[in-house]
Amino acid sequence: MKGIVLTGGGTAGHVTPCIALLPTLTKEGYDIHYIGSYDGIERKLIEEYKIPYYGISSGKLRRYLDIKNFTDPFKVIKGYFEACKILKKLKPNILFSKGGFVTVPVVLAAKKCGIPVIIHESDMTPGLANKIAIPAAKKVCANFPETMNHLPADKAVLTGTPIRRELFSGNKIKGLDFCNFTANKPVIMIIGGSSGSKKINDVIRGMLPTLLRDYQIIHLCGKGNLDSKLEGLEGYVQFEYIKDELSDLFAASNLVISRAGANAICEILALRIPNILIPLSLKASRGDQILNAESFQNQGYSYLLKEEDLTVSSLLTAINYVKKKKVKYIEAMKESNLNNSIDTIMELIKETQL
Repeated sequence: MKGIVLTGGGTAGHVTPCIALLPTLTKEGYDIHYIGSYDGIERKLIEEYKIPYYGISSGKLRRYLDIKNFTDPFKVIKGYFEACKILKKLKPNILFSKGGFVTVPVVLAAKKCGIPVIIHESDMTPGLANKIAIPAAKKVCANFPETMNHLPADKAVLTGTPIRRELFSGNKIKGLDFCNFTANKPVIMIIGGSSGSKKINDVIRGMLPTLLRDYQIIHLCGKGNLDSKLEGLEGYVQFEYIKDELSDLFAASNLVISRAGANAICEILALRIPNILIPLSLKASRGDQILNAESFQNQGYSYLLKEEDLTVSSLLTAINYVKKKKVKYIEAMKESNLNNSIDTIMELIKETQL
């Protein structure tokens, strides 16, 4: 039996493309295993699919001064030796890495063990983890045409991002029923990312009296960010995280307000939902979400609202604008050539494996 090891972690965005590949990998007869951090979000997400999971030591790669910069390299070294031991035991034909700091020791261990590596880079420019890992890879999948300029020409392949097939089978009525919503009022869904966003959460909650006059609100606010005072508020539901019902909630949504992580926005694009993107600011990131959102705005897929400009007033203006121009946004998204990439990546896996 052919074996594949998947790796990726730190955020849900580093895991969901791997999850999107699972049905096809299973159908093709692959023996699938996953390597991630000891207790990262990836562990919970992957174990729900009954995939054997192996946790390793991992240290975050930072561009800023932090005392952990002196201790985390030792965690990475420990993770490298742990990954070597796991890979020697599993003897996979190939490793597929989605990125995130946990993948660095895994990719380097795969190279040491002679296992070919395919990396997927979702963002416009490679993150630090993938920059370190790319020399060890045979091929690097890119999400955006612009990314190809930042990758080695002999390794870069424009694939787009894998989209979970179940997202396309959402049921609007089920989504409305799940939220106890009515069918005669439009729905806005807010996605703050797996860890949520305090500023987005605060602004949304501050404008609920205004929003709820015309809309029903689905608020994915992130772990630990539920507001008990808002429980039972008619027309408003809040969740830390949604998995099984997400496709139905997308189907029920007329507008999505989201961070601009590459996987999230590609899912929104694939589903052709008018959207407002609020990327992480440069204070909290390396700016990759800003580049992603600017690209989507330039292509006519999204309305970009920068976090530093986010207020109740500016968000209300954005919502009203997108509502008026929704047909224009949907038509632009229909013309997109950023298609689901599962088949392309599967062919690459078959060509590159031992």
